[in-house]
Amino acid sequence: MPLKIRHLEVFDALVEAGSVSRAADRLNLTQPAVSIALSKLEADLGFRLFHRERGYFAPTGEAMLLHSEVTQGLRAISRVSKRIDEIRLGTTGGVSIATNGTLAINFLPRLVAEFQSNNPGVSVEIRVHSSRQIAAWVSAGQIDIGLIDLPVPVAGLNAELFKLECVCVMHKDDVLAQEKTLTPQSLRDRSVVGITGDHIVDRQLDQLLSDTDTVIQRNVYSYFFATARNIVAMGKDVAIIDPTNGKARLNDDVVWRKFSPRIDHEMAVITAKNQPIGKAAATICERICDGLNAHGDAFPQKGS
Repeated sequence: MPLKIRHLEVFDALVEAGSVSRAADRLNLTQPAVSIALSKLEADLGFRLFHRERGYFAPTGEAMLLHSEVTQGLRAISRVSKRIDEIRLGTTGGVSIATNGTLAINFLPRLVAEFQSNNPGVSVEIRVHSSRQIAAWVSAGQIDIGLIDLPVPVAGLNAELFKLECVCVMHKDDVLAQEKTLTPQSLRDRSVVGITGDHIVDRQLDQLLSDTDTVIQRNVYSYFFATARNIVAMGKDVAIIDPTNGKARLNDDVVWRKFSPRIDHEMAVITAKNQPIGKAAATICERICDGLNAHGDAFPQKGS
């Protein structure tokens, strides 16, 4: 038979409180409303739940047999209601993020930690892989959010595009740290950490060096910008890297300086075009975009 949750709540409160008046106070109801709910529940069940005699109000044996089940049921309903609220508000579930490495070390960990401090019920996974593999994962719905270098290699994706102005990093005691802005000529004969994989940042720098007849040394190469910064911290090299890693405050004696002409690291935040992401993922995605906007410029249009 269908039972109303409110009637079960009244029954539970009556057993726990021991009187109609105290049950009414607990449920913020009037005493007549409690009495009516109890009468309707007894009519639905087909047996009495409480002895009602002058000066005497107590649960029947049948009521005691039923009470534990009602209590468990109400707790289960409360958990369901709470989970519904969490899902609606985006405070539960899981979010998967994949990055090619640029944002994996000094950007995402801080952002995710701040998010989870307010959303402890949401699990967040961070994967590191190539841009092409990440795009394939996102397109197939295997990853919620992808952070990749341009161009976007797979169709069927929503893409928010960003240009991040790169900076030159060096040890704080480096002579270049005395300058406010560096140019290609500033790097003449210096050892500059290269980014492996024929990276667009290195290609831009090489073009500027060629235009100014400037020769540099590349004695060491790194796959990640964050690793390039660590190399700079340990030796005499300098590096041109993205601002999320270059401007991070890490207490590693590395400082950054503006580089002119401008060198951009272009990247995209991607999601599946025909598979809307959950509220928690949408919140994190928005925070990622806000963080990238703080470091650079969004393109005038969205890619797809």
